[in-house]
Amino acid sequence: MLRRAGSGIHIFLVLLFSLTALFADAQTIDSASIPVQDAVVADTTVSSASLAPPIKDTVRKKKAAFQPKPKKAGMYSAILPGLGQAYNRQYWKLPIIYAGAAAAGYFFSYNLDKYHHYRKEYLDRLADPNAPIAPGEPYTGYQELKTLQDQYRKFLDMTALFSALGYTLQVIDAVAAAHLKNFDISRDISMNLTPVATPYYVGVGVIVTFK
Repeated sequence: MLRRAGSGIHIFLVLLFSLTALFADAQTIDSASIPVQDAVVADTTVSSASLAPPIKDTVRKKKAAFQPKPKKAGMYSAILPGLGQAYNRQYWKLPIIYAGAAAAGYFFSYNLDKYHHYRKEYLDRLADPNAPIAPGEPYTGYQELKTLQDQYRKFLDMTALFSALGYTLQVIDAVAAAHLKNFDISRDISMNLTPVATPYYVGVGVIVTFK
């Protein structure tokens, strides 16, 4: 009887230890799921931080300097004198250009009128030596009228030539000014004269320094 009782107690203890081990494993599995919740909380914390309004940059970006295009400046000046200078924002040149254009127009019109006048008088004298003289006309001889005709023809040609030259120069000026709009003349560039001595000669040299 005692042996059977002892064996029963032994079996009971084994079952009890087995149930205890199973219960401990179950608690270990449940505790392993706890960090997942903590991770979710951490993620929500980060996401809430990302929802905060961004801080505005109070530093203003420096505006880039205006750089005209030389081809466009030349094209504008070719279409209308002075328009290329206005495109380059060199407005102070406009009065000079238009004053020159006005002077060229005036002299061209004046010389053309005088040329036609003396040419008509010259041809009238050739056709009829007794033709009436125009009022206020001091010149009546053939040679005088021909000389005045040729003189004003020369003035007319010179006016047209200088007008074309001025037109070309204002186009070149617009292109060159566009190229040199933001050209930096730095004070770090210097040039001076320095005595130079070599085994063969002694002289003066020009030294250009870039700092």
